[in-house]
Amino acid sequence: MVRAILVLIALVFAVWTVGTAFTQVESHQRAVIRRFGRILETKPEPGLHIGLPWGIDRVDLAPVGRERTITVGAGDKGDPDDEAVPAGQMLTGDHNLVNVQASINYKIRAAEPERYVLQADNVDAFVARAAESLLAEWIGGRKIDDVLRRGKADLPRFLRDHLRERLQKYELGIDIEHASITRLDPPSQVKDAFDKLAQAQNSIETKVNQARQDADKRRSTADGEAYKFDRSAKAYAREERIKADAEAESFQKRLAQYRELSAKNPDYLNAVWLDQMTRIYARMKEGGRLDLLDLTSDLNITQFPLTPKKK
Repeated sequence: MVRAILVLIALVFAVWTVGTAFTQVESHQRAVIRRFGRILETKPEPGLHIGLPWGIDRVDLAPVGRERTITVGAGDKGDPDDEAVPAGQMLTGDHNLVNVQASINYKIRAAEPERYVLQADNVDAFVARAAESLLAEWIGGRKIDDVLRRGKADLPRFLRDHLRERLQKYELGIDIEHASITRLDPPSQVKDAFDKLAQAQNSIETKVNQARQDADKRRSTADGEAYKFDRSAKAYAREERIKADAEAESFQKRLAQYRELSAKNPDYLNAVWLDQMTRIYARMKEGGRLDLLDLTSDLNITQFPLTPKKK
């Protein structure tokens, strides 16, 4: 009877031992095999893997195809009592407190699952501590207004890029996919005051935007007027240039005629001059600006302003 029980136990142990040699690797997993503690280069892909039984091979499965999310910082239960500093409450550069919570997503590298397996128990802790350190660094270097206004937009990119760089030396076998800020607000004790401040700042920004729009509108109108004036000035200048060119051409023709006639008659220019001067003196006399003086003297015509006539 005892012998039969021992045989049954041995048979069960043998079946169980053989069964440990079979490992099912899912589609999102990579298997890492350790034989007597040494990691083998073989990394079975999805499917049924047959290895050596328990005690010889140890198979660890790394979920390379799935993202893992870690949440760090403030919780969702609100602020605790004033005597304790809550998790995720950090000090800004101008000595104000803010509550911050971040979400970090990472994946295990399919080409390096063994690195993750070796430190699987510590990976989440490494990522969380590094993320908290970067959050404190970014927030501590800025004033409260900048943190609350720009934090949710700028902090995720800073956190993702610097977290990749900082974790690289730990060789965790993971890639940081992205980061997000799920909470960023002042403590509840001062939240109302900060909300009013935010409303005032939004009002200021609205008025500034309105002023900029009005300035842009006025600038556009002024540019339109300047364009119209510029076109009018150019058109006037073009017309005057055409007139001047016409007058210059007419003068050149007349000059050529005068020269031609002067060559034929040396007294022609004197006759023209006398004719023009007679016309000028006639117009001046009509305007009351010319009087006849001594016609027997050498200078018989003089131009000078007349004295006002007595009434």
